[in-house]
Order: sequence, then structure tokens, then C-alpha cells
Amino acid sequence: MIYTLFVVLICIAAVLMIAIVLIQESKGGGLSSQFSSSNSIMGVRKTTDVVEKTTWGLAIAW
Repeated sequence: MIYTLFVVLICIAAVLMIAIVLIQESKGGGLSSQFSSSNSIMGVRKTTDVVEKTTWGLAIAW
């Protein structure tokens, strides 16, 4: 029972980690350039901070 719960939680964290890493802006631009409307609302730096903190949180959870 607990083993299954841990496996499910790790799988969810892994899928979310993949999504967050794809959204992050890399030197080549990444997918985050597609979300320009969210950048104009929150500001580019604040969006980057939120994505980075989410990445670290998922890495710790994983």
C-alpha cells in the first residue's frame, strides 16, 4: 500500500519535473518564450524565479 503510494508520487513528480524543465528558458530560448503573456503579467524575472523554485522543490520531492 505505502510502496504503491510512493511510486505514484514519484511518477507524478517526475512528469511535473519534465514539464517544468521544458518550460525553463535556456540559452536557445526554450518553451518559455511561448508564454510571453505570463511574462508580461508577472515580469520576466519573477516568472524565472517561480520556475526555478518549482524545479528545486520537485527535485527535493523526487
